[in-house]
Amino acid sequence: MAGESKDGDTAAERRARGIRATGRRRRPRSGRQRAMRVAAWTVAGAVVLGGGGLGFVYFKLDGNIDGVDINAALGTDRPEDIPNGSMDILVLGSDSREGDNAKYGKDEGGSRSDTAMVVHVNEDHSKASVVSIPRDTLIQRPSCESDGDSSATPKGEKVAAQRAMFNTAYEVGGPACAVKTVESLSGVRMDHYIEVDFTGFKKLINTLGGVKMTTTKSIKDKDSHLNLKAGTHTLNGEQSLGLVRTRHGVGDGSDLGRIQLQQAFIKALMDQVNSIGLFSNPKRLYDMADSATSAITTDSELDSVSELSGLAKMLKGIKSDDIQMTTLPVQYDPANPNRVVPLDTKTKKVWAAVKADRPIPKAATKGSAGDKTDIGGVVRQKGQVKGQTSEAGTAGE
Repeated sequence: MAGESKDGDTAAERRARGIRATGRRRRPRSGRQRAMRVAAWTVAGAVVLGGGGLGFVYFKLDGNIDGVDINAALGTDRPEDIPNGSMDILVLGSDSREGDNAKYGKDEGGSRSDTAMVVHVNEDHSKASVVSIPRDTLIQRPSCESDGDSSATPKGEKVAAQRAMFNTAYEVGGPACAVKTVESLSGVRMDHYIEVDFTGFKKLINTLGGVKMTTTKSIKDKDSHLNLKAGTHTLNGEQSLGLVRTRHGVGDGSDLGRIQLQQAFIKALMDQVNSIGLFSNPKRLYDMADSATSAITTDSELDSVSELSGLAKMLKGIKSDDIQMTTLPVQYDPANPNRVVPLDTKTKKVWAAVKADRPIPKAATKGSAGDKTDIGGVVRQKGQVKGQTSEAGTAGE
């Protein structure tokens, strides 16, 4: 299969052992976050279904995946690739309004990253840390080359470095600029990139059969098209998208409250996948794999079924309680309360812990704006989500 070495290892597995992948291929990227673990698991399950249809399943799913060659775009001027077995993945949600996404707003010629999370899988692949980067964070964006797809800037034209909101990186230079910006901000090299847009996210949730969430009060947000009464709901794709996009219906109406909703939803999604017996239902498994592979854009080292399957093998032991959710430590910008700025000392502690493959210390987020924000409205099966936490496995319990 594509991406395998002579001994059968995939590039993802070789990277986990600290061996740099060699062969890379580039695929053209279409105009099309959160789906990383679901995608990997469902693809892996579909590949091992066996039987006479295996060839069709493989080639059908393999052809679904769009890939972009991040390594070729960024070259060698990147943070050191530390071969300690851990893995760092930038998971991005695109807010493109093209095609089926037009109902969510006007297409103004470019897309931005609606959601950005750095997923760090530890050395023995038993736990993960997730660092959410608020889209409105003011950062020093590095110079990037336009990819001619996400941006209205002509392809190949250089966009100068400047102080700007974090989510403009994707707008001016697509996935490569988003990765370059995260690496510049964190000093941590991203091993992989996974992106999903609005329509792909909805399709994934609908194919899964919805995600169970409980609200302690009604949530209504006309901008995200969400209208939920207090109580327990099995959210369909449209409702799930509304929940993870909601900001005006909870907390102080900021992006920090929305991030907490997203983090709670991801844990509930993982619990749902683990509870429905996905692998005992071949049709649902195939449908999920088809939806997942159609929904995502990845870096060129993950753009095949075999590579995603290798990633799944590494992640198979991680459950929702093994994930530590953190929001980048920020404060509201004194000059503009609609923007946030990183708390440098605390931010350095977060990225230092990620780089050293350690849990993120509680002190790193204490006192940040995200730590003080309390959405007070979303409940998972295990208990109420109350504000921010930096203890592994305690969010939502």
